[in-house]
Amino acid sequence: MNEEVDVLLSNPYVETLAFFSIAILALIVFLAIFEMVTKYKDWEEIKNGNVSVAMATGGKIFGICNLFRFAILNNDSLLHSLIWAGYGFILLLAAYFIFEFLTPYFKIDEQIQKDNRAVGFLSLIISVSISYVVGACVT
Repeated sequence: MNEEVDVLLSNPYVETLAFFSIAILALIVFLAIFEMVTKYKDWEEIKNGNVSVAMATGGKIFGICNLFRFAILNNDSLLHSLIWAGYGFILLLAAYFIFEFLTPYFKIDEQIQKDNRAVGFLSLIISVSISYVVGACVT
């Protein structure tokens, strides 16, 4: 079975489709996990025009995809790429909680839900920045 998979993945079109498919599935799972840890419903808030939630969610999407970018570039196999991207996601999630902890004067989730765009933008920048730092560490 592994030989057949290796032959299939030696085709760059099939390999691209495989990485793309896994990245999209993981993105959906990771976004669902982020949805569970926030105090608001991301997609409902976005539907209602909350720009702060859109910025924060966009930063998460960019951050997750950027982690996959680094993982794919620096690993030979689909499995290793998925492991590194998953590990990077855990670190991205930890950064979210650290961000919340380091702002004791207000609650990040509450401010984003209230459409505080400064906080939404800062959340976006943190997600993107952390993804680059973690991505640089991927081996």
